[in-house]
Amino acid sequence: MVVVYLITLVGNSLIIVMVRVDRRLQTPMYFFLSNLSSLDICYSSNSVPFLLFNGLRDYPTISYTSCYAQMTIALFLGMTECILLAVMAYDRFIAIANPLNYTIIMNNRVCIRLAMVTWASAFLLAIIPIIAIPAHFCAHNVINHFTCEVQALLKLICSDTPVRLILGLIIGIFTLPLPFTFIVISYTHIAVAVLRIRSAEARLKAFSTCGSSLTVVTIFYGTAIFTYLTPQSRESQDQDKVISAFYGIVTPMLNALNYTLRKKDVKDTLRKIIRKKEF
Repeated sequence: MVVVYLITLVGNSLIIVMVRVDRRLQTPMYFFLSNLSSLDICYSSNSVPFLLFNGLRDYPTISYTSCYAQMTIALFLGMTECILLAVMAYDRFIAIANPLNYTIIMNNRVCIRLAMVTWASAFLLAIIPIIAIPAHFCAHNVINHFTCEVQALLKLICSDTPVRLILGLIIGIFTLPLPFTFIVISYTHIAVAVLRIRSAEARLKAFSTCGSSLTVVTIFYGTAIFTYLTPQSRESQDQDKVISAFYGIVTPMLNALNYTLRKKDVKDTLRKIIRKKEF
């Protein structure tokens, strides 16, 4: 886990630095990618240090306030990533479907506004559990999970209250099906636009450009949808913990590796930085 966390920190930090130092990477696509990298660093840092610390204790505990804080931060960052991936899909759609007007449509002001709306809307959705989840749970307040994950906390509520149902509905619909549906529609239009390109080389380049984003979307949404939209029982299941750890810990690392290893522009910038240091 330590190795995974270090790769996540180093890989995503490199992306952020390279986007800032290289003017060629100061485009809408890499602007949103740097947002995703910042998000992944925060997402991993919210849980991994806590897991490593608890791994050294026989009976790990967490205070009520800290548990709520961890849950809220995780929700906020997870929702932000859901919406941000939809925004990135829209950016790729404009770039391929309307390349001549791409820089006009996705100008700096639009990109900044989209990023601000993404983070702000996720924040508003994330504070709902603070108000909605009751202050007291039944049983012994034992969370059968690695972290204070929202699904694990909801299982401690004594009854299926309307508040719990409404909360699950809001989190489920507004952060998973709607953005995912938008992403599917965007990439469907992208595929149609790419197939209309006459040049085989241009088609291959277009598909390669979207390949990284599609990989991220598949991994993140696949695990998140399984966790949040499949029927949940009161008894915590081991597979819930494994899948939650996968999209919360492994996915940020895969994002960093995926974009640093598959993007030619990023690799070229990294080579330039290394050469400058050598001289």
